[in-house]
Amino acid sequence: MTKVSQIQEWTQVKTLVGNNDVVFTGITFDSRKASDDTLFVAVRGVNVDGHSFIAKAIASGCSIVVCEELPKECYANITFVVVEDSALTLGEIASGFYGKPSEELELIGVTGTNGKTTVATLLYELFRDMGFESGLFSTVANYIGDKKLASTHTTPDPVALNKIMRQMVDAGCRYCFMEVSSHAIDQKRIAGLRYKGGIFTNLTHDHLDYHKTFSGYLKAKKTFFDELSKDAFAMINVDDKNGMVMVQNCKARIKTYSIRAMADYKAKIVESMFEGMQLLINNNEVWTPFIGKFNAQNLLAVYGTAMSLGRDKEEVLLSLSRLHSVDGRFQTIRSRSGITAVVDYAHTPDALKNVIETINQIRQLGQELVTVVGAGGDRDKSKRSEMARVAVLGSNRVILTSDNPRSENPQAIVDDMMEGVDFENRIKVVSIIDRKEAIKTACMLSKRGDIILVAGKGHEDYQEIAGVKHHFDDREVIKEIFKMIS
Repeated sequence: MTKVSQIQEWTQVKTLVGNNDVVFTGITFDSRKASDDTLFVAVRGVNVDGHSFIAKAIASGCSIVVCEELPKECYANITFVVVEDSALTLGEIASGFYGKPSEELELIGVTGTNGKTTVATLLYELFRDMGFESGLFSTVANYIGDKKLASTHTTPDPVALNKIMRQMVDAGCRYCFMEVSSHAIDQKRIAGLRYKGGIFTNLTHDHLDYHKTFSGYLKAKKTFFDELSKDAFAMINVDDKNGMVMVQNCKARIKTYSIRAMADYKAKIVESMFEGMQLLINNNEVWTPFIGKFNAQNLLAVYGTAMSLGRDKEEVLLSLSRLHSVDGRFQTIRSRSGITAVVDYAHTPDALKNVIETINQIRQLGQELVTVVGAGGDRDKSKRSEMARVAVLGSNRVILTSDNPRSENPQAIVDDMMEGVDFENRIKVVSIIDRKEAIKTACMLSKRGDIILVAGKGHEDYQEIAGVKHHFDDREVIKEIFKMIS
């Protein structure tokens, strides 16, 4: 049990009204989960203000409330802790309540538009391969050692983050690798955490439905590096024009990686094929089952981070060669008739361009690329036409289809995408709203040696239509169709 008085050791309190000796055994910012032994934090969210639910939390038995302003109604026997910023305070209280687990781990945060999942997951796999118990927070799944937990957000809420990190520490984990989304940074979900290092992958067009402007998106990412301590390191991709912008005024040690420019960690692709590529990393050769420049950058980020954490170079390179692709990230499936399908999570114009360019660098004369792609509903609409344009310019044929339309009309989303296709290229494009039919059509259009790219959903095993999630896995569908046509 924790006394309210301890909160003042973890965060800045403006006013405390009531009994500072009252105790709590849990923390919540959801009034539906409030009870007589929980502390309720009223957070001002994007769509909902937690202050509107203080009365409901109290009615559920909660006797301790953290808020930015006292409610107008008077409550007897309720302790109110008034703070400047309840979102920030939630993270700091959660960290203190669980014994500041991030300070007992070597915590690495990975942020950027593309590559976060791959880099964080590969770091987790690399360190486990080298014999270190590790934890992972990612879009695909969370792990405590080899124990898998479901992932509902790229970066969980502060209470869940600290609770799971405490479990990581108790399970003997030394390292933790975490995807850090721009939403999590902006909403202060990572407040109160101490990072050993931060990684910047890249910054491209995404999430403008939330951040409104690209500069707002950039500012959110930069905030993560602004708040790193002088004892941490910042691993920056200088192939991205915004790389060094991220670390302006950064107190952490700056390390750089690149496949094009001078950097602390440099790589060159010596040979590339669908089975993998031969890399030269700081003049050390290593074979890896990954392909593409974007994956060379991802592997460099992994290598540079491992070196910055003091690991042995030869051991890192050996483990690097044993890593395998992350679910739904450039995952290849081959039919018995000689057609190759590539499933990738690419859901931004830049990510889609990277995958298409990688395929085009490898495919041989006479091999055609058929791309199946859609765009998510209730998300940034401005990227839809650009995604279609990118697909058409790099593919022989394009099938526009449904992704996760959510509450939007799938046909309206495809219509938005078609605006990016000029008149001359429309002959290459067909729209098939049913995603399974779209994939089936791509398979039927392909011959031996051709490549089918199914982009946008990657690891996801559902499709959200009209607000309802239905089971749907691109990989399962492809394997089923390949059996039919082979």
